[in-house]
Amino acid sequence: MPKKKYKIAVIQLNLNDVAENNLKKCISWVRDAASQGAEVISLPELYSSHYFCQSEDVDNFALAEPLYSTSFIAFSALAKELGVVIIVPFFEKRMAGIYHNSAYIIDTDGSEAGLYRKMHIPDDPHFYEKFYFTPGDLGFKAFPTQKGKIGTLICWDQWYPEAARLTALQGADVLFYPTAIGWHPLEKEQYGENQHGAWMNVMKGHAVANGVYVAAANRIGLEQYLPDTAGIQFWGSSFIAGPQGEILAQASHDQEEILIAEVDLDLQENVRQNWPFFRDRRIDAFGDITKRAID
Repeated sequence: MPKKKYKIAVIQLNLNDVAENNLKKCISWVRDAASQGAEVISLPELYSSHYFCQSEDVDNFALAEPLYSTSFIAFSALAKELGVVIIVPFFEKRMAGIYHNSAYIIDTDGSEAGLYRKMHIPDDPHFYEKFYFTPGDLGFKAFPTQKGKIGTLICWDQWYPEAARLTALQGADVLFYPTAIGWHPLEKEQYGENQHGAWMNVMKGHAVANGVYVAAANRIGLEQYLPDTAGIQFWGSSFIAGPQGEILAQASHDQEEILIAEVDLDLQENVRQNWPFFRDRRIDAFGDITKRAID
């Protein structure tokens, strides 16, 4: 049975390397996190490569992998060896012409506890994800594991309160957000502080509104692989927040780090008893939320 308390970790890394090297690196860091007591461990979004969505290039589809191949085999064995849950975000090749931005949730025995496919797909300058990724079709899910019931969303999903709510309503203790987000270097001075602040604030808000723990795992480093561009400076700042939005652990902007915090289900229940937002939801009045706009 899952425990009333368990430790979670997010790993913040520079992943601007080839797949084989990134895999070896991530395995090493997961081992490190487990040795420090982490029981549920999340890697950043698209762990196995540089952030290739800076351009629209069909050659980048070669970075994708079929289900249950390289990443699953490696991390399934690792999860079983270490007795931990691992969240592995990867570039999924579903079939020729259909690709997803996905994440395995691998349980302590090496089995698949769940698969999540990113639901919200952005299309911004140097974040051209719609070119690569078909929107997820598995919906929002909370996955029971041997350590706890966890929800996994991915990056752009973090801006949507509906995604957090629907996952929390299924009983997730923690919302994990594997992430690849950063500044356009030429805009950082003018907009950087507000952009980063908004990113943290919206996820802290999800923690408060749903009485859940929130854990965001970002990458770091300047990825400037295209000629004549400034690239993307990934801002790191991975964090774990408690059910009142309190910051339990936060990383730097530019260092590889492991963050660990404890999930306390008794505390979570106490918070929800005192701030009964779920009790007071007016579900009879929310029907219009499924409309694109209320004209």
